[in-house]
Amino acid sequence: MSHTVLPPFRDERPTRVRRRITFVALGVCLAALVAALATVLAGLAGAALASSVAGDPDRSGGLVASGSPLQVTEVDEPALAGLDARLRDALAEAAADAAEQGIEIRVTSGWRSEAYQRRLMEDAIRTHGSEAEARRYVAPPERSRHVTGDAVDLAPVDAQYWLIQYGDAYGLCQIYANESWHFELATTPGGVCPELREDASDGGAAATG
Repeated sequence: MSHTVLPPFRDERPTRVRRRITFVALGVCLAALVAALATVLAGLAGAALASSVAGDPDRSGGLVASGSPLQVTEVDEPALAGLDARLRDALAEAAADAAEQGIEIRVTSGWRSEAYQRRLMEDAIRTHGSEAEARRYVAPPERSRHVTGDAVDLAPVDAQYWLIQYGDAYGLCQIYANESWHFELATTPGGVCPELREDASDGGAAATG
C-alpha cells in the first residue's frame, strides 16, 4: 500500500464552518438518542409489536449499530464487505495516514441493501412530511450510492473535516454540502473533487466513483 505524505493537520476552519459541523454532529447525536428511546419503547410494547418489526434491517443488510461505528479494518462486516473494492482500499489508505496525525476514521454506514435503503426512505418521509423533502437527505434505493457500494458515511467530526481537507489525495470527496459525513470515490488520487451538490435531491452530475 502506498503511503501519502501529507502536511500537518491544522483545524483552521472558519468559525461558521466549525459551527455548521458542530451543529450537524449535535443533530446526529440527538437523532441517535431519539432512535435509542424509540427502541426501548418498542421493546416495552410486548411480543405483538416485536413481531411487527421483525423485518427491520440488520447487519446482513448493512446496518451499523448506532453508537458503534466500524473500524475500516472490519472488512468482514457486510457494510464494508459490500463496498466497491477501490473505495474500500482508498478508505483504508486514508485511515492509515489520518491515524499518524491522531485522527481516527470510523464508518457509520457503508453498503446497504435495497430493503434497508427503502426503510430509511420511508422513515425520512415520515420525519420530513413529504417525499420531496425526504429526498434532500435520503436517496431512493434505485438512486442510492450506498446500495451500489459506492458511498460511505464517516465519523467523528474531526475525521470528516480531515477528509474534506485531504480526501482528494486518495480520490475521496465530500459530495453534498449538507452532509459533511458522506464520501464517495469521485476523482482519481490527487485529482480535483467535483463541486459540492446542495443535497441528495440536487440534479447535478453524479459522482464518477
